Amino acid sequence: MYPDRVLSGMRPTGKLHLGHHHGVLRNWVKLQSEYECFFMVADWHALTTSYDDVSIIEKSTWDMVIDWLAAGVDPAQATIFIQSRVPEHAELHLALSMITPLSWLERVPTYKDQIEKMAHKDLGTYGFLGYPLLQAADILLYRGNLVPVGEDQVPHVEITREIARRFNHVFGKEPGFEEKARDAVKKIGGKKSKLYEELRTRYQQEGDVEALESARALLADSQNISHGDRERLFGYLEGGGKMILPESQPLLTEAARMPGLDGNKMSKSYNNTISLREDAESVTKKIRQMPTDPARVRRTDAGDPEKCPVWQLHQVYSDSNVRDWVMQGCKSAGIGCLDCKQPVIDGVLAEQKPMFERAQPYLEDPTLVKSIVADGCERAREVARETMREVKEAMGLNY
Repeated sequence: MYPDRVLSGMRPTGKLHLGHHHGVLRNWVKLQSEYECFFMVADWHALTTSYDDVSIIEKSTWDMVIDWLAAGVDPAQATIFIQSRVPEHAELHLALSMITPLSWLERVPTYKDQIEKMAHKDLGTYGFLGYPLLQAADILLYRGNLVPVGEDQVPHVEITREIARRFNHVFGKEPGFEEKARDAVKKIGGKKSKLYEELRTRYQQEGDVEALESARALLADSQNISHGDRERLFGYLEGGGKMILPESQPLLTEAARMPGLDGNKMSKSYNNTISLREDAESVTKKIRQMPTDPARVRRTDAGDPEKCPVWQLHQVYSDSNVRDWVMQGCKSAGIGCLDCKQPVIDGVLAEQKPMFERAQPYLEDPTLVKSIVADGCERAREVARETMREVKEAMGLNY
């Protein structure tokens, strides 16, 4: 069985903002200490919608990696790499395209949604239609069985699972599979062999899911069988062929909706963002200029924090004592709007301070960043080459 491994990535489309930090990067920092993690600069994915203007990609790539490092992503714990530097992504994407039905790609919910949202662009390209397949290749190339996503992205993990299942069904039928699998059962050893057969029978005849999990655990613990035999036995257990590409599972992340300067979700498309490494003067000015409760025309007018975008930022940056002070002071006109905004300014600047400190060495010496990425690309290619070796062998392309 493959080890628990996480694959996640971002498209290089400009500077990262605090919404990226709260929505993705804090989770990456947590995951890197729990799992083997691969974090990818998805530059080929950037081309699916921005093929008409590639000028931003190179600068955005290096800025984004520095932002990751500033946020606490640790190259000693996680592999940081660039998608296009690992050509096996394109190779697996092409291989999977041979067996993926067109209808599967057309039914991905975000496909029609994005075409409507980006009607000003010509997205009638194969690259855009096929981007869920490229995502599947990204995940499957690293046997990434855990994919951190929000609820809205679960369909992308589901199609990845379906593609892996179809690939295993089409190409996992090696000649003499059953005979090889039965020989592999004997290699597990006496009692374990008997137990495996019992669990396999219970699962296949009675649909006993607990028996399936117990058999998987037994195989994972068996040290005296080869990798190939182990994958045959996983397939034999479930009544299929040899498992070449594991089925991924969504690792649901808590939805962290970071409010923007206008009360909407923080997003570049709304022009309501604060960058991860924005200077203090600019942050202060932006927050001081935020709209407030329209009922507070004058300093002496009482207001309602629930109707004010600043209150949403207090939910992120202020403790209960400050929030109580804001609620009472605003409703009684005891504090002014600038008074109310100051703790938010302080909270944002305090959050950014360690980011500036972590980023500084990389800004002073950009070769450090390029070295981290070069090492990450090499580590990623080692895993990718091994996957492609097995994929090519299964597809009859290893001559």
